[in-house]
Amino acid sequence: MEIFVTLIQVLDSTIRLSTPLLLACLAGLFSERAGIFDIGLEGKMLMAAFFSAAIAAVTGSVWLGLLAGIASSMLLSGLHGLASITFRGNQLISGVAINFLASGLTVLVAQSWFQQGGRTPSLFGGGRFEPINFPFAKSLSGVPIVGPIYSELLSGHSILVYVAFLMVPGTWWILYRTRFGLRLRAVGENPAAVDTAGVSVVGLRFAAVAICGVLCGIAGAYLATALQAGFVKEMTAGRGFIALAALIFAKWRPWHAMWACLLFGLLQAVALRFQNIDLGGIVIPVQVMDALPYILTVVILAGFVGKAIPPRAGGEPYVKER
Repeated sequence: MEIFVTLIQVLDSTIRLSTPLLLACLAGLFSERAGIFDIGLEGKMLMAAFFSAAIAAVTGSVWLGLLAGIASSMLLSGLHGLASITFRGNQLISGVAINFLASGLTVLVAQSWFQQGGRTPSLFGGGRFEPINFPFAKSLSGVPIVGPIYSELLSGHSILVYVAFLMVPGTWWILYRTRFGLRLRAVGENPAAVDTAGVSVVGLRFAAVAICGVLCGIAGAYLATALQAGFVKEMTAGRGFIALAALIFAKWRPWHAMWACLLFGLLQAVALRFQNIDLGGIVIPVQVMDALPYILTVVILAGFVGKAIPPRAGGEPYVKER
């Protein structure tokens, strides 16, 4: 029974830790399906984390903080779209620039506003997303097996966790069951054919980049106002790059992306839960456990999980034929 309780606790942490990865992964999915590679997910999440925490701290409203986070992320998305779609610049360089801009700007503004060494004040009460408890969660907690799964694993998360996991079937439906999704995927594969059909390639790509900004904004806000209680310098800690690795691992498919993000979340949860593991006299240091998600990222990006073929027009600016 003790093993089962520990398993539930690890899986509960897995869900919490995989939520920002999942939102960022779905954000990259929309962008890259439309042919816009975006390695600036990290920067957008970081910027959203700062502004959501800052506005929530000043106003005491987590919802205003969420809106501020989404707005700041969409602003960076707009810059990325302007550079890579309108001016046909290099998409990778634009993404790197966004990451550097967010990294420096968040600490600079945080120090200017709050004078706490690049941090925001800790969030309390209405400044944080509170857990949502399902009906009868307390009364069912004593029921063997089913009780802990319902009351601890499924219940007690913030609303953004449920939004993230509902976005998976939502993304699948948008991409594969709507006209917009069909056109979005076509723009990533053959933009000339979409243009010939009289549909705006630029408009579709900007729409995909905007959706990417919204989802990255929610991911960043979740980090600062739900998973933690305020903004800390570089708090995204490479999650944007891990989300990109999960996207490649999933071969740009929504349901596979969810399982890939849960895998990364599980590794992070195990690293937090089990430190200095003893395997028959050999002690695995905590640093090795902490590095597991990043090691898996390198393994995936090195191509050890099979060939992942990106959208054919990905990374290439579209030039309309005269």
